[in-house]
Amino acid sequence: MKMKKLLAAALAAAMTLSLAACGNNGSTSGGDKSTTTPPAGNQSTSQGSNATPTPSGASEITLWTYPVGNWGKEDQLQPLLDTFKADTGINVKVEYLAYADGDDKVNTALTAGGAPDLIMEGPQRLVSNWGGSGKMVDLSDMLDDTDKNEIIASALNASTSPDGKLYMYPLVMTAHCMAVNLNAFKDAGADQYLDLENHTWTTENFIKAVEALYAKSGQTVAAVYCAGQGGDQGTRALINNLYGGSFVNAAHDGYTWDDANNIKALEQLKSMEGIAFDASLAGGDEIAKFYQGVLQMAFCWNIQQQSDPNGAGTGAGKTLSGDDIAFMAFPSEDGKASLCGGWWGFGIFDNGDQARIDAAKTFIKYMCDSEHTADAVRTATFYPARVSAENADLSNVWEGNDLMAEYSKLIPMLGEYYEDTKGWTQARTSWWNMLQDIGEGADIASTVATFQAEANAAG
Repeated sequence: MKMKKLLAAALAAAMTLSLAACGNNGSTSGGDKSTTTPPAGNQSTSQGSNATPTPSGASEITLWTYPVGNWGKEDQLQPLLDTFKADTGINVKVEYLAYADGDDKVNTALTAGGAPDLIMEGPQRLVSNWGGSGKMVDLSDMLDDTDKNEIIASALNASTSPDGKLYMYPLVMTAHCMAVNLNAFKDAGADQYLDLENHTWTTENFIKAVEALYAKSGQTVAAVYCAGQGGDQGTRALINNLYGGSFVNAAHDGYTWDDANNIKALEQLKSMEGIAFDASLAGGDEIAKFYQGVLQMAFCWNIQQQSDPNGAGTGAGKTLSGDDIAFMAFPSEDGKASLCGGWWGFGIFDNGDQARIDAAKTFIKYMCDSEHTADAVRTATFYPARVSAENADLSNVWEGNDLMAEYSKLIPMLGEYYEDTKGWTQARTSWWNMLQDIGEGADIASTVATFQAEANAAG
């Protein structure tokens, strides 16, 4: 019962906050983007409000999936696909992608005219990248009024392009955060700076904790990793939260990295013994170093890393287990963080075959809005992107799982989704290049201004 109440409250809070922020054109430090929910088009005849999708004319479709929880594991996903085939007669052929080369495989397939029917990932790829370049099918006709009420507003907004096209049908969501080595904190007396009940802390206490950890070990405590864009949501959230800086403007047509509060945060991090700007590490590398005990904090973190450390793909040599790790919101001056979110779902590539598009929509309806949605969510090992599916309550999906219940405390801290800002692809490259130059000793203010201008010029 406690699990259900916590998750229900978290989902309700996320929906309330993101609904309120939809009409907020103010600061980009929290809330959600101001794009309104797209109007529903004509409902597809195979995608109405029936719990069991109507079988489509195509008997086989292809799905390429990034490692979104256990959707990236054949032994975990295949039973779900077998049930789908038994119910609809549609066979699904799957290719399991890795983040290391998945984008290259997809782009090569698009160039060669061999893209899959379906793809599972997040809005940066499905909406901003492939959707923005005209490769995806607009799924707006799959939404009726009930769907708009059931899907959490931040998830729906993240799935929708600035011009109102739904390029991703959301299935699950989470809040990205950071993590600390609780054993090391206790050994250094730094656990006093953590609010472990609420998983929050202040900037002042973060600084004190780093000082205590460094004094104890004399080793690097945490890394501002910048080898590439992998896991860059962690460095963005760290820098923006420390003193309340912004990443983009309210209209999402420009970047604001030269915000005085961001400059202050970068200067603070660069000055700290125990914090390294490390151009040899991307997000996954940082997680590996954290698990191995080399680093005592990780800025690239979410529930999947903690719930399934052996499947995190972070290499051998782990010395930490889940009980040794405390997940934390990013530090802020008042202890109230604005977290980057993760949203994942399905998109359909427009391959010009209506029968296959309809079959792919049948698959999406089955997984995201039917009696089978709870199973699809559990397979993803994240939180449902809607409060109910076909009016069936989803707040009990993780009932009995204490870690998921505790982690749900972060969901109300979700900030706005800003990855739809113009020039996003260039901005991600400019960001880590900027951090590299700062790490090498370049003047912070002028370096930020240079790379911000580069990102804005791409928009």
